[in-house]
Amino acid sequence: MEALLLGIYSFFVWLIFIKLKWLPWNTQTQVTVAIIPIVAMAVLILLLNIFAPSSTDVRVFKYTVPIVSQVRGRVVEVPVEEGNRLVKKGEVLFKIDPEPYRLAVNQLEAQLATAIASQKEQEESLRGARGTVDQATARMREISARLELARTRVAQNRELVATGAGNKFDLEQAETNLKELEGQADAARAARVQAVAGESQIKQKLGATVNGEFAQVAQIRAQLENARWELEQTVTLSPCDCFVINLQLRPGAFVAGLPFNAVMTLVEAEGQVVALFNQNELHQVAPGNEAEFTLYTDPGRIIKGKVDSVIWAQGQGQLPASGTLPMTGVLTQPPSRYVVKFDIADKDKEIFMAAGAAGNAAIYTERLHAIHIIRKVVLRVGAYINYLILKLH
Repeated sequence: MEALLLGIYSFFVWLIFIKLKWLPWNTQTQVTVAIIPIVAMAVLILLLNIFAPSSTDVRVFKYTVPIVSQVRGRVVEVPVEEGNRLVKKGEVLFKIDPEPYRLAVNQLEAQLATAIASQKEQEESLRGARGTVDQATARMREISARLELARTRVAQNRELVATGAGNKFDLEQAETNLKELEGQADAARAARVQAVAGESQIKQKLGATVNGEFAQVAQIRAQLENARWELEQTVTLSPCDCFVINLQLRPGAFVAGLPFNAVMTLVEAEGQVVALFNQNELHQVAPGNEAEFTLYTDPGRIIKGKVDSVIWAQGQGQLPASGTLPMTGVLTQPPSRYVVKFDIADKDKEIFMAAGAAGNAAIYTERLHAIHIIRKVVLRVGAYINYLILKLH
């Protein structure tokens, strides 16, 4: 761009001083003609770097997702291919033989049905045991009342016999009835203890409850839910709109279900575009500023966006936790640059941007809009220069 402006300036100098000779071509005019472009270009470059800063270090970053099987087994199908075919979220990545897990589910379903039936049977037995306890308790109360009355009768007859007003036979009969009722009370008490023991035994068999279910049933149900989940995990689905790379899986292979045994890697379709700027270039930059960038992988294309944010942090500003003092002195590193994140415009989001692609970028601040056109021209010229492949072979 600078060369183009100098060329235009030189043309007008030639036209005015040499061709048309509107002004004399002497030492004074020659010095003036030489000084004007130097000062003008210096001022222009300074203003451009302040109000339309540029970067020659643009990077496209994309997150990768290593895919690991949740369960172990023999692979029966791998419908995806490595390359640039986009895999949509929810598409099948690979399938594992589900038969062992299906059999485990069937087995646990049968165990759960048996446990539920056994629980119902035990619950019926528990209700019967509780009825027996209630009957034994009622029988004890009945005998206790009769026993209390018999004791009263014996005491009354003893008083009558002692005063000579009573019959000794009636006293003996009352004592006999008392002994008989005491025996019945002992038998009722023993029957109630036996009934309570039976109820406790049934409760022990049923065990404690978990969320309203007895422990045995709840345990088998939890095992069944886990088995069903494992059966679902025999089909691994894509967690994102991604591209498949590093595909090492083939039908017939065995996956171990270990966290460090990745079978393929997914690269997300949408990436993050960032650019690195010198520290004194960003004092006019703010989120929402218009931005443009080019990529070497796509010559001639201008991708539009906006400034998302400036990451005001980098490694030189970090003090590691240690017992040593930070090093200071003349041999310090040069100031590191700061990262600016871009939001891509909606109309350009469908453009394919390869992970790791590099390029150039420019930010247009809110001031001196008139000089933005120069930066835009410079960026576009650079985009078309990317078509040139300067190799000797």
